[in-house]
Amino acid sequence: MTIRLRAHHLLCVLTYVGRGYTPAFTANYDAIAERLSQGEPITVIDGPDDICRGWIDDPDAHCRLPRLHARDGAAASDLTVLLRRPVQPGLTLVPDASLLSHLRAAFAANEIRLACAQCQWSDLCTNIAEAGYSGVRVAGGRGGSQEGANAPFPPQPPSPISRPQPKESS
Repeated sequence: MTIRLRAHHLLCVLTYVGRGYTPAFTANYDAIAERLSQGEPITVIDGPDDICRGWIDDPDAHCRLPRLHARDGAAASDLTVLLRRPVQPGLTLVPDASLLSHLRAAFAANEIRLACAQCQWSDLCTNIAEAGYSGVRVAGGRGGSQEGANAPFPPQPPSPISRPQPKESS
């Protein structure tokens, strides 16, 4: 099996701590985080991916909006430079400790954050990176570990009613 991820979700998984748009989205993301922690390969795809699957039918889902395709392009561009190979649909990556550590170090240094510029989760992700990736759910690499995978940072996932509001317009 492989996990299908769009380019900007390669960044999102670095700081995922169990927060999401809905309980179904978070449960799906938790299952993906566990698979990534086990080293299941990632295949980069274009458009909605396995993470989106947990929210795609929600009327508030933004998975198909043009701004997400632009975010994917920005992430792919940054990651292509960092990884020294084209990050495009069809690329397969193995989320081992070496790759995750490399990505997390670059993320914390703001070297691969172009895609995050207008993301509603950007401040949360910055805080997680600044805290040394404490509590991330994808184990491995800098800050990621099975012991810390369920640490309460931040303490509570948002309810569907208290979703973070986008910083950008549709």
